Amino acid sequence: MRRFMLACLIFLGGITAASAQDLQTLLQTNASEIAKPSRKSVGIVLDELAASGLPQVTSFLEQWSDKNVWQREDGLFFIAQAEGDKLTLTNIDNGDVSTGAKAEFKQLKPNGGVRRLIGTALVQFQLTDPDLERRTTAVASIARRPDTSQLAPLVASIEGEADATLKARKIQLANFLTASFGETTVERVSAIESLAADTSIEARAVLNQILTTKSRVAAEAPDGNVAAILDPSEAPDENYEKLVEAGLATHAQTPAEIRQVLEANIVEGRIAGFALSQMDDPSKREQAYAKLADEGLAAVLVTQADRDAALANHVFFELYTEKDTEVTAAAKAALKAVETRVSSAQFADLTLDALSLASIFFLAAIGLAITFGVMGVINMAHGEFIMLGAYTGYVVQLFIPNYTVSIIVALPVAFAVTFAAGVVMERLVIRWLYDRPLETLLATFGISIVLQQLAKNIFGTQARPLTSPDWLAGAWVMNDIIQISYIRIAIFVLALIFLGLILYILKRTRLGLEVRAVTQNPGMASSMGINPDRINMLTFGLGSGIAGIAGVAIGLYAKVTSEMGSDYIVQSFMTVVVGGVGNVWGTLAGAVMIGFGQKGIEWFNPSNTLAAQTYMILFVILFIQFRPKGIVALKGRAAGD
Repeated sequence: MRRFMLACLIFLGGITAASAQDLQTLLQTNASEIAKPSRKSVGIVLDELAASGLPQVTSFLEQWSDKNVWQREDGLFFIAQAEGDKLTLTNIDNGDVSTGAKAEFKQLKPNGGVRRLIGTALVQFQLTDPDLERRTTAVASIARRPDTSQLAPLVASIEGEADATLKARKIQLANFLTASFGETTVERVSAIESLAADTSIEARAVLNQILTTKSRVAAEAPDGNVAAILDPSEAPDENYEKLVEAGLATHAQTPAEIRQVLEANIVEGRIAGFALSQMDDPSKREQAYAKLADEGLAAVLVTQADRDAALANHVFFELYTEKDTEVTAAAKAALKAVETRVSSAQFADLTLDALSLASIFFLAAIGLAITFGVMGVINMAHGEFIMLGAYTGYVVQLFIPNYTVSIIVALPVAFAVTFAAGVVMERLVIRWLYDRPLETLLATFGISIVLQQLAKNIFGTQARPLTSPDWLAGAWVMNDIIQISYIRIAIFVLALIFLGLILYILKRTRLGLEVRAVTQNPGMASSMGINPDRINMLTFGLGSGIAGIAGVAIGLYAKVTSEMGSDYIVQSFMTVVVGGVGNVWGTLAGAVMIGFGQKGIEWFNPSNTLAAQTYMILFVILFIQFRPKGIVALKGRAAGD
């Protein structure tokens, strides 16, 4: 307490009389203790240094702890660096530099315990140091090794703290220390109640530390701050061992120990008068052992009834290490409130992750929703169009080093490249295979293999970087639990934009009107002057172009390789089928369902993403058995087709 008061007086501007002297003079009055410090007595020296208010004290303590303080033969202290047989000396007070022979000096080497005490005292000075970095380091040091001696100087340093972030951290840390080391119950309870809204790991650690318990056993009901009365029958063997360790019961012989005693007392084929053939009976073995015990040849047998009686006659309980019942009651209530908040935050974080995954699936599947859902073409090369879009973004970045500009340019370029590739594919292959789904599947699967091999030949097998701009780096952190990367937010926004764009094209443009007409009744559309071949070509190109844009977005988040398309083709088909073939809203619903379903499964087994995907596929198979037309089924003539 004496040290607390001295430190606080310094921080509040007190004790100015002692600061009139220099540090060397003060050190000389305690020269023997500084030269050979002990953990028990060094506190007096540290108190005097703290009381001096000298600005040189901080540097001296740092150098003393780092073993850079040397004492000359005349008893004066210097900060020194050894260079061979010479020392570069720095005057403790004025900083003048000189040299000296190493043989004329003795290095001070405080032991680990003394250095810890020096570190504690040093933190008190650093809390109000003009250098922000030193203050931050001091606060971090307190957070790593909290101690009751740090509370007073920490609280005293809060009012004068100029940095808002560091001040908030000091206040939080002061609450932690007050909850653990406050002088009065009222102070501690108030600090603990303030932690009820803090979901940080540190706050939970403080509360759990206060609620630490120790298992105890006694003959009667316990006194003190009892956390719980335990039922000994839940773990009888373990609890009986606790009785033995506490000296409240006799060691119970194990079957192996009983067997060993019996074997050691075999006389002419009998044990205590019992034939060896009777030893297969457990009751006979116990009777034989009991007879040996009566004869003094073995320890007294502890039967199961003895053990049960011993357990019943003693009280097993958990006792809080914290003796104040009000403090533990407040901590228990606060921890319960924190755990409720943490559960809510974890649910919110899981929801954000699920939305993010759903937006990725939606971007990957929206192009397929057009080619497969609208045109009925099973395009197994859809994933490779996503891959082409990602590689297009990579190539654009090779020519445009500004990542923001390159992404803006890459989006339309990727659309153009994959749109053209889709048109070529439709004109050369798909147009000859309409209404022949098996041949379409085999042809597009072959094309996907060809595109993968071309990508390997051009770009190699190693993953290529598609770097996001600096403003997409990092994550939006709401608290210690809820956070989401800016790239995922950008993908979510892009998915919303494309949802609106696709709906606008299909509902408000001539192309959309013609696409819907051809989808519902190609013959009638043709009789009205619409060219079905042209519409099919443009529709397939549009779906492929959207896949290219999705590739750029996904490439910012995932690895860009020749096989990346295969990672999304299965999820894309599941999304379209589950949502409802030929319906944009259905694709959105399917993406949400699969995204939330997969994240929900991962929550039960977070270390195995592949298992979650497998279970999700099984769920989709079961789902379409009961709802084969998907979540949002088409109505009218299109549904009949």
